[in-house]
Parts: sequence; structure tokens; C-alpha cells
Amino acid sequence: MDHIDKEIVKELQLNAKISMKELAEVVHLSSPAVIERVRKLEEQQVIVGYHAHIDFKKIDRHISAIILFESKDCKALTNFCHNHPDVLECYRVAGEISYIVKLATHSVESLEKFIDASMPYGTPSTNIVLSSHEKNVIEPFPVED
Repeated sequence: MDHIDKEIVKELQLNAKISMKELAEVVHLSSPAVIERVRKLEEQQVIVGYHAHIDFKKIDRHISAIILFESKDCKALTNFCHNHPDVLECYRVAGEISYIVKLATHSVESLEKFIDASMPYGTPSTNIVLSSHEKNVIEPFPVED
């Protein structure tokens, strides 16, 4: 990736709905040149998708939590989480904790139901999120000469 590709990736992270014409103006290239670069970045799977960022509170998901598991059966826990509507992300990790789940739900009661339903798969440790900060732009590593 050269500096123009990096700028394209940065701009698309800031606004995935930017038009190719506007993107071309920002990076000082023609629209066809930008379209070709974006296509190549997609083919190389540098860009793997375009997403809408949702405000969970506006869709009645006021409680966010990170749940750490000492899992007895990671595959079963993975399946359980994959099929649970409140789960946003899940990670199998190495160490004392074997699984991390991020979820957004509508109430403390629904969080309790998730915890109860997940207990056959391991021992959960629940952390309710009070506030958060999420990076919207990830800078690629510098190009090495």
C-alpha cells in the first residue's frame, strides 16, 4: 500500500458512504483511478466490507457487557454465542480466561438470562460497560522502503 491507498482506507473508515467522486477529490486523483484502487483494495481484502455504525441505545439495547469465561466446552460456547441475538462479538483467547463475549441487551434481567443460559458452558465473570471509546480509524503500518 502506498500513501494514496492509505489515505483512501482512512477516508473510507471515516465515511464508508463517501462517493467515489468526493474520494477522488480528497486524494487528488481522477474518479476512475480511485475506483480502480478501491477495487484492488477490495480484491486484496484490505477492505472487507462497509458497515453502518449503530447506536445501541436507540434500538433498545441499553446494557452492554463484557463477559469473561473459564470455558468447559469452547465449541459449545461458540455455538451458543453465535446463535444468541444479544452477542455482538466473541473471542476465544489463550490464558486463564478462554473466552470473551461482548453483548448488548435491553435490560439487566435479559443480561441475567444470558448469564444463566451460558453457565453450562463455563464460569462467567460479567463486567457491565459504563462507558467506552472505539477507534473509528485504524492507520496501516508505514510502508517500508
